[in-house]
Amino acid sequence: MTAPALLFVANLASTWFLTGLIWTIQLVHYPLFDRVGREGFASYEGAHARMITPMVGPAMLIEALTAALLLMARPRFMPAWAAWAGVALVGIAWLSTFLLQVPMHGTLARGFDVDAHARLVGTNWIRTAAWTARAVLLAWCAWAALEAADHATAADPTGGTR
Repeated sequence: MTAPALLFVANLASTWFLTGLIWTIQLVHYPLFDRVGREGFASYEGAHARMITPMVGPAMLIEALTAALLLMARPRFMPAWAAWAGVALVGIAWLSTFLLQVPMHGTLARGFDVDAHARLVGTNWIRTAAWTARAVLLAWCAWAALEAADHATAADPTGGTR
């Protein structure tokens, strides 16, 4: 496997991991915040931050790094526009995380706040949409790679092993 193909696989895997995680957080985890209770919420939010960061941080770094590297070394099956769109979507997810969700978590770390919780759930749709769009984009690129490989095999049924 070529280096660009390995970069693509790492990018695809990290994006799909983050996409599954963000949908779970958006539909299950964040909506349950209001059921914790005010008395123990600050402790709960602190535990959430401590436990989620080691899970999401490395995946976000891998995704961002491999997305940037794909701009310079992309596989043949990935159009340049797809690499640039992927980087733009990473930027949207990061900006949303650090400009919107992190401040809301900071507010919630002081105790449950109905408005902060509503803003967290509402603005988290930005990340959910960005990661979902990336997942679809990269799935399309993977499909293009498989189609190209299938056509190459059809053109040479021996797979070049004559």
